[in-house]
Amino acid sequence: MKRIADSTVRRLSMYLRYLEDLDTQGQQTASSDELAHLCGTTPAQVRKDLSFFGSFGKRGLGYPVHELTAHLREILGLEREWKVVIVGAGKIGAALANYRGFRQRGFKIVGVYDNDPTKIGKPWGEAIVHDMADLARDIQREEAPIAVLAIPSDDAQDVVDRLVAAGIRAILNFAPAQITVPPHVSLKSVNMAMELEGLSFALTNSLASQGAA
Repeated sequence: MKRIADSTVRRLSMYLRYLEDLDTQGQQTASSDELAHLCGTTPAQVRKDLSFFGSFGKRGLGYPVHELTAHLREILGLEREWKVVIVGAGKIGAALANYRGFRQRGFKIVGVYDNDPTKIGKPWGEAIVHDMADLARDIQREEAPIAVLAIPSDDAQDVVDRLVAAGIRAILNFAPAQITVPPHVSLKSVNMAMELEGLSFALTNSLASQGAA
């Protein structure tokens, strides 16, 4: 399969969420126009995104909601359980460990790790805070492929190197740092300051447009 753009994958996730809602409501079919409207894109984009993975639906009849929902879950790898470790038992780590949506989407938090002795051994959401010294051993024992990084930037690259050496193959990074990983490891970074700056830009331009009008 050709490389799929990150923006396409994000839209697939949006389609899936809306389709799941429609499926719960008992709706049988959904058109590309309907999905486009719900997800803030165009019907042509919906059709293009789905065409990367096969032929779905029939012209004039729309997409079968239940069937397409199942296909998207399979495409996104949600038909199996993924084990996840969280590195960092601070405020972000706590919020993530307590997020019930992970479990609902098939992501099981198998451990939270920190080097603060006042936190080690205490419950953190549905998991327990473990000593960072046990990180590599536990990753290998649990065969966890995904790590979430929620630590200060100064320690980020060193911890990432340890995660990769222990067998982690995908990292979601909340640390405000530029980190590097080898080609076989997937890395997604969430920079909250940049996201807020994007919202600031959108608001500034919206206000400017209203003023010009």
